[in-house]
Amino acid sequence: MATDEATKPSSLPPYPEMIMAAIAALGEKGGSSEAAIAEHIESACDGWVPESHASVLSEHLARMKDAGELVCVDGNYSQPSSDEPPPKRGRGRPPKPKTDADPPKAAVPAGPPRPRGRPPKPKDPLAAAVAMVNSGLPRRRGRPPMKKDDAVAVPVPVAPASGVKRGRGRPPKAKPAVENDVA
Repeated sequence: MATDEATKPSSLPPYPEMIMAAIAALGEKGGSSEAAIAEHIESACDGWVPESHASVLSEHLARMKDAGELVCVDGNYSQPSSDEPPPKRGRGRPPKPKTDADPPKAAVPAGPPRPRGRPPKPKDPLAAAVAMVNSGLPRRRGRPPMKKDDAVAVPVPVAPASGVKRGRGRPPKAKPAVENDVA
């Protein structure tokens, strides 16, 4: 990869030019792989390339592919031709095309963007009290709570003291008396 500074060429051509020259020189039918392009650039530069050659090459290939200067099919890069179909677009809805008829963005007042979600309620207690008085006092749901002052003392009936204890649960039904009809 890297050699001493004495064999360094005075100036290297830009990476996009070296990539296009490598693809044209290799002339492979399905395109050239990134490894083949890297080897060709190393041999064309007499073995001197920067130490970050692999990452710089990957970055330039990706940039050229996004710009439409190269087409990548199955990891092989080639120059686009007019008879090839355009590359498949990604998933999702494509962005709307920008037209000159769109209103200018300067008409919108410049300021901080609005936060997401529902705006918070006002935190001023006086404003909340005034709003409550103006709208009438709202009632809570359900039966109103009983105050101690409103409670009326109800006398509890006292059972007469008798020798029979009542059992637990509901008392049994009283059975009607049956008359004996003997004739």
